[in-house]
Amino acid sequence: MRTGVRLGVDVGKVRIGVARSDLHGMLALPIETVPRGLGDLDRIQALVTEYEVIEIVVGLPLSLKGTDTASTDDAREFAARLAALVQLPVRMVDERLSTVSAQQALRSSGRTTKNSRAVIDQVAAVIILQHALDAERSGGNAPGSFVRTGNQGL
Repeated sequence: MRTGVRLGVDVGKVRIGVARSDLHGMLALPIETVPRGLGDLDRIQALVTEYEVIEIVVGLPLSLKGTDTASTDDAREFAARLAALVQLPVRMVDERLSTVSAQQALRSSGRTTKNSRAVIDQVAAVIILQHALDAERSGGNAPGSFVRTGNQGL
């Protein structure tokens, strides 16, 4: 397992959930919910700097059948812009049912969807990142697919 803090990102149309790992990549923790729109990439860049992040994991919202959706294209475009800005490895991992899992986890803790809007995206980011951390720990390889930008010579 590689050492270093990873950032988990759940991209939504209105909000972006952000989580981070511990230094050893064992545990994902919620950070904040960033409003989607003007300044969202700058805020994520500030979190990358603050937590000395080595890699970003962005959720890839696929349909239950594993096919692309309108949200898939949006997440890919966001991840590409993020990768160009932060100049760090950005990976996309399958996030199917992460929001549903987040809603179930919050419901089981006694919270309703209505009073959980502020944190549900953070919980989804935690689920996405924890899944990626667990996959790397069990498989030995970084999870998901690498996001390439036009200014990366890879």
